[in-house]
Amino acid sequence: MACAASQGPAPDPVAVLRAHRAAVHAVAFHTPSNTLLSGDADGELKVWDLVKHRPVFSSRVHTPSAGVLGIGVSSALENKILSQGRDGTVKCWQLTDSSLSRQPILTIKSESYHFCKLAVAGHAAANDEPCEDDRGGVGQVLMAMAGNDTSKIEIWDIASGQSVQLLSPKDSSVGMCMSLHMTLQSERGDPCTVVAGYEDGSVLMWDTRHAAAPLLQTKQHKEPVLSLVLDRQGTGGISGSADGQLTFFSLSYTESLFTPKKKFEGQAGVGDVALRGDDKIVATAGWDHRVWRTGFAFMITDVANRWQF
Repeated sequence: MACAASQGPAPDPVAVLRAHRAAVHAVAFHTPSNTLLSGDADGELKVWDLVKHRPVFSSRVHTPSAGVLGIGVSSALENKILSQGRDGTVKCWQLTDSSLSRQPILTIKSESYHFCKLAVAGHAAANDEPCEDDRGGVGQVLMAMAGNDTSKIEIWDIASGQSVQLLSPKDSSVGMCMSLHMTLQSERGDPCTVVAGYEDGSVLMWDTRHAAAPLLQTKQHKEPVLSLVLDRQGTGGISGSADGQLTFFSLSYTESLFTPKKKFEGQAGVGDVALRGDDKIVATAGWDHRVWRTGFAFMITDVANRWQF
């Protein structure tokens, strides 16, 4: 992939964690407890000790027919985590002493039976407050997931287990929702921003205070958008598609403007993309069985709130 030309042989892994008996579909770091969470196709979720490199807890959180599709962690959730199955259920678990509660704190039953992973609203930089919805409710932790109508996005309140909003594209021809990212914007009165990648290559963004229509819609990819991530400030991000293209972009909320800054063409699909906490390193997971890790000479300017290359 052009964005991460190799400077030599790949380094050896720090550790290889072996315990799952089925394909691993989801992983997530839980920073407060310094643990790694992993979920597999049989519905097994494991909690790993990153010092001893072995699982310290294992539980079947979803049925083998559903498996673990996604794992949700967020600063807003604190010591709670979410597990998502392909049976339409999302379960909230208490994480204590590197183990999960015996029973889920909450189980959400939706009609979402496909492959789009959930997204949890995390705190933007310098923001320590919960998200506030358009009805003035404070204390919510919000989750986004593709709905029964696969072009629409359901917003759920984790505390109550209730669906609170439905986000719909203006044009259903965008196809299925394939990827989601959700964040809070502290400088804009704590609204939640939801960015979604679609089957036709479109990227849509909503401000949940004005959910009737997307804030913006743009088509930057020729193939389905499989992966999306925003930076900590929510002023820029990266999208990856099935054709291997990786697009770096900036966002302007006041002008409802999506600006592509740099595009890289690869040889295989970009199944996932992640930014390090300081926004200086990006890693992509590709269909070519490789994980690319690279640093880019970019900065986020305080004045323009745009990604500069």
